[in-house]
Amino acid sequence: MKIVFIFIDGLGIGENDPVKNPCAHPAIQIVNRFQHDSNPASLPFGGIAKPIDCQLGIAGLPQSATGQTALFTGINAVQLIGDHLSGFPNQRLRELLAVESIFRKFKNMGKFPAFINAYRPIFFKFGPEALIRFLSVTSIMNWKADLHFFNFQELESEQAIYHDFTNRELIKKGFNVPLFTAEKAGQIFARVSQNYDLCLYEYFQTDHAGHAQEMSHAVSLLIQLEKFLFTFLSQTDLSHTLVLLTSDHGNIEDLAVKKHTNNPVPLIAWGNRKDDLLAMTETLSDVTPALIKLIAS
Repeated sequence: MKIVFIFIDGLGIGENDPVKNPCAHPAIQIVNRFQHDSNPASLPFGGIAKPIDCQLGIAGLPQSATGQTALFTGINAVQLIGDHLSGFPNQRLRELLAVESIFRKFKNMGKFPAFINAYRPIFFKFGPEALIRFLSVTSIMNWKADLHFFNFQELESEQAIYHDFTNRELIKKGFNVPLFTAEKAGQIFARVSQNYDLCLYEYFQTDHAGHAQEMSHAVSLLIQLEKFLFTFLSQTDLSHTLVLLTSDHGNIEDLAVKKHTNNPVPLIAWGNRKDDLLAMTETLSDVTPALIKLIAS
């Protein structure tokens, strides 16, 4: 079995209100189906969905560093440090990620995981040690699991994709990289993800759009994201692949507020053993243990 993990930053389950929730826009076909007044049983490609908790037993707004650490280790990082930590992981969370990440656990089982996001040249110029205070949870766990970091040469040869899968951000900044349509990026992702037992892709434009509070931009971004997902799903053998999509906290689903939300996040699954995954998962910290059980059985 292959596992493809699509991590969408800042995507919660909000009210079915298109005035403040771009996910509820009628043009959206996947992420609007699990809004509070909708039926997730009608997801395209046979997907199923449920809300999972990202509060993790501690009051306050869920944040990226602790939420992602809980998601990718199976350990309640919020309770571990006693609060929700935003931005980049601190030393205690970095130490946890070094030994307990899903990447490390898959490697210990003899499996082949990969973080398919391409990194800019500045990362390779200075290296992770010099940039440690500015490294995300996903970067820390990739580094500490001794996994490959993909570069722009591999982006150009279609072996990786950028966090903005079209590469428009890079081109605007002067990088000489190809411009991809959402469909082209979805094709690349479908193909290269099958090279690994676990393939992770991180997309955080949603979190940025939530903080920006611009409805037209948020809707346009979600439409492009769904084109990417539709193409990927249509070209993936779901009889042998488990695909899951989830988040670390809410944000984009309520543009009436600039901050994160207390909403639950969706866990959406397609393909092989999707029902088993959802049955074992109630919170962010349940996801990694569930995937370990599934890949081991």
